[in-house]
Amino acid sequence: MLRPLFAALAAGVACAAAQAAPVSPADVLRRLHDPHGGLIVIAHRGCHDAAPGHGFGTAPENSRLALQRCVAMGVDVMETDIRRTRDGHLVVMHDERVDRTTDGTGRVSDLTLAQLRALHLRTDEGGPDAAATAEGVPTLDELLALAKGRIVLNLDVKDAIYAEVVDAVRRAGAADRVIVKTSAGIASPPLAAMTPYDRVPFAVIPTTGDPRAAEIPAIVARQMAGRVKPVAIELPVIPESALPAIAERAARAGVPLWINTLFEGFVTGVGGDAAARRDPDAVWGRLADRGVRLFQTDAVEALLRYRAARRPAR
Repeated sequence: MLRPLFAALAAGVACAAAQAAPVSPADVLRRLHDPHGGLIVIAHRGCHDAAPGHGFGTAPENSRLALQRCVAMGVDVMETDIRRTRDGHLVVMHDERVDRTTDGTGRVSDLTLAQLRALHLRTDEGGPDAAATAEGVPTLDELLALAKGRIVLNLDVKDAIYAEVVDAVRRAGAADRVIVKTSAGIASPPLAAMTPYDRVPFAVIPTTGDPRAAEIPAIVARQMAGRVKPVAIELPVIPESALPAIAERAARAGVPLWINTLFEGFVTGVGGDAAARRDPDAVWGRLADRGVRLFQTDAVEALLRYRAARRPAR
């Protein structure tokens, strides 16, 4: 008797996911600041992974199509990567070279925008066996325009071009719908209060050479001491034993924690996306119960389904 009931409940959740309500970037940032704002779903390089519950196959990573699918699925944030072409244009590309993700070859910094425009993005995460698609390499300006009013963009700036990226964001009127991030060590001053980071919502990635990650609570405290505060702390790879002290310091400072469950996961011993697909409570639930609210993943549909079904911890 119970199995049909559970099947009906699961079908209801899947149906609700397939008909996701539009996400407001302003509401996402409000929820990010709210300790009771629930889980925030961040799609790593967009929604490129197949989402059969929504009727979607794969899409090229960091593409317009990957953004549009995130919007259709109700994703809160799309993480994406920014580089600069030889002639000074800001484009969306993760790797230093175009070889993995397109049907071309060469360094992004050696190619002009016109040369990049001639390339075709390969589907999903690319590679020599991935099919080339009709999708081209977008510019930052194009992605900002496409995202307007629909989704928050997390900009992972791959070159020393932060001032140019922030300027492009400001010119697009997008300063209230992006998150820019960079790393900070134990000796770094409070970066969110420094130009150009103080002109946009900004997240910090603490870095340490200590495999125990024992310095990270102190890095969090120092980064939260400036006149402008980071909107989130994105954790590097850490042992699970380090998480309680980090979560306690972040909670005291009023800043949410962001964890990647990509690959094998960034909290050693907990598991990554593959494990989360099999048992979401053992990965996403375990981390959420320890105070994590922002999850960056390639398993976007599975995380959305889990968020819809999850009962908040009491």
